[in-house]
Amino acid sequence: MEIRTDRLTLRRARESDLVEVNAFMAHPGAMQYWSTAPHRDLDETRIWLRAMIDAPAETSDDFLIEFGGRVIGHAGSYPLPDFGFILHPDYWRRGLGYEAASAAIHHIFETRTVAALTADVDPRNAGSIGLLTKLGFQKTGEARRTYCIAGEWVDSLYFRLDRPAGIFTAVLGR
Repeated sequence: MEIRTDRLTLRRARESDLVEVNAFMAHPGAMQYWSTAPHRDLDETRIWLRAMIDAPAETSDDFLIEFGGRVIGHAGSYPLPDFGFILHPDYWRRGLGYEAASAAIHHIFETRTVAALTADVDPRNAGSIGLLTKLGFQKTGEARRTYCIAGEWVDSLYFRLDRPAGIFTAVLGR
């Protein structure tokens, strides 16, 4: 399964992606607001990648993002309806995150019966909050001390994107 945009290919993960995935999962800037600390080594990334590969198809719609033939990030849902994305900082501020996330969201709503997608974001992560807002997500709530990452408690903001009208309406009974 591949999704192509003007500049990107979104595709399923493979074991051969390990080194490129580790490049962003071990990067302190990319992982600054992620729900875990940066990966310490390839073995930690191997476990994360293996979970992505082995995720049940009925609860997962996750993609790696390729740009210029290189894996630069991740976008998608696992478990559905939780939506997330991450890009290596070398590729920030080029519209690539929006392009990838838009394509993944469109695919999910076209092929899944979820009524909405949700996202959990660190309140300090202005870039992700801006991207979620641009994608149409609305803030639905917040909570304190939701994750303990490397000994530091962080908070969460919660967002929701409802299914656009007209997509799978017969399946959802609307």
